[in-house]
Amino acid sequence: MNEKIAKIGIVTASDRASRGEYEDLSGQAIIDTINSYLNSPWEPIYRCIEDDQKTIEDTLKDLVDDENCCLVVTTGGTGPALRDVTPEATEAVCDRMMPGFGELMRSVSLKFVPTAILSRQTAGLRGSSLIVNLPGKPKSIKECLDAVFPAIPYCIDLMEGPFLVCNEEVIKAFRPKK
Repeated sequence: MNEKIAKIGIVTASDRASRGEYEDLSGQAIIDTINSYLNSPWEPIYRCIEDDQKTIEDTLKDLVDDENCCLVVTTGGTGPALRDVTPEATEAVCDRMMPGFGELMRSVSLKFVPTAILSRQTAGLRGSSLIVNLPGKPKSIKECLDAVFPAIPYCIDLMEGPFLVCNEEVIKAFRPKK
């Protein structure tokens, strides 16, 4: 069987990390977590960019339209600060929004911190790709991905993307029985 390598975009929206003022631990946390989840081949397409709406929009468009990523996972820019504009950028480039992702991530995060209500994570569809906004802290990234990732392979199936095979000892993808 000829497996198609899934391209997954990883975007860190951080002014300071993009300037090299500190190491991007959040982007690496996404890569490490997805590596632990997937048994099927995948290629991370990584970007560390400034917290600027146009830059985020252009990066999301590039990853979906030009790099052909079936999934783009962002970190950073989901809080209430003035420079936190990742959800606005995501909404601007998506054809349809998937509000259940943000609802579930906030619900899970509230079990750990009361400030989870300040988070504005969301998700949406652009063409045949899913874009998911995660919070900025590595611990929160894993908690949120653990919650939503079981639905992601089936979402990508429905959009006729590559078949993602999960390591069921780590995480079990939900797919309806045929």
